[in-house]
Amino acid sequence: MDDRQIRPSFLASIDDVRSYGDGGSFGLVGHRGDAPAPFDALDGSRLAAPGRGHPLPLIDLAELIRPSTAGLDGVVEVESPTRVGEAIRGRVRVVAREPIQARRAGIRLVGIRLSEEERSHEQRDSKGHVTSRQEWVEVHGRVVDALEFTEPVLPATLGAGHSLDMPFQIPAPRLGPPTAHAGTALVAWAVEARWDIEMGSDERVAALVDVRQHRDLLAAGVIDVGAGAMHDSWEDEGATLAVRPPPPIGAGATMVVTITWPRAVSGRSARVELVASIDAARDLQVVCSSVELPVEALREGARLSLTIPADAPPTCETDGLRVHYRLRAIVDRAWRPDVLAERRIVVC
Repeated sequence: MDDRQIRPSFLASIDDVRSYGDGGSFGLVGHRGDAPAPFDALDGSRLAAPGRGHPLPLIDLAELIRPSTAGLDGVVEVESPTRVGEAIRGRVRVVAREPIQARRAGIRLVGIRLSEEERSHEQRDSKGHVTSRQEWVEVHGRVVDALEFTEPVLPATLGAGHSLDMPFQIPAPRLGPPTAHAGTALVAWAVEARWDIEMGSDERVAALVDVRQHRDLLAAGVIDVGAGAMHDSWEDEGATLAVRPPPPIGAGATMVVTITWPRAVSGRSARVELVASIDAARDLQVVCSSVELPVEALREGARLSLTIPADAPPTCETDGLRVHYRLRAIVDRAWRPDVLAERRIVVC
């Protein structure tokens, strides 16, 4: 079997990716997005796009993090990745550039969700007729969780030149959500050491932490992954669709797919593809990988390999973002609707 397949990255597979701030010729029209601290490092023009473009796929999660504020020189070092419900370990290393008098200081784990949102503006004449219309997309975010920890104890007062080097161990979010960059929406986590300044801007150092989905949570049914999604074999429309290794399957892994469809209808060609469905403020479907084959191969039993992109978001479900995957066998028929058999697959 010829296992030629489309294997771009997940984010590179999204169409119409652009932003006002990516150096294109869209013009500076004042549209900007934003993100909460400490994910506020980017200029807002990069979090907006003209028309119905997608600015978020251009953003790497690490670009969002502001590693330190003006009053501190230092870093948060994190042992990453970790998994939902496990521990996050690391060190805080800072030197105060100026005296800091805070009400309190401590380690926090901050999770945010960013989402693309469509915007439009119409101009009308004196009779109410639309004379022009502008459409654009902005990315905005909110904090989904901010967990504060009493240990280790950070001093609230730092003199200029005062240094601090302290290890920490804190729990990852107990039930998630995991880190996920799903193209039109994302969930990201950061560990920050923050000094809460009264009547002034807070001082902080921060670092991104990659929180992976936990297989045990998926197996326990904490997330509704759909019927058959955790099975190695599933039947649909008279077809048997089997995968190895059995789900959940990690991003970047190659799965061996066996499909037997004895009564597959005749058609010009067939293909097997893995599709990610993103339910967010802007829904999205992305073909992650695909293999073409003759219809007869499906009838006789086809065995092929599909690679899940390494940057594919995990199967997850949280407020404002739901990601799930389907494995589909499709028969392409000329001048008639395609026929397909499909099953759910869990990616972690």
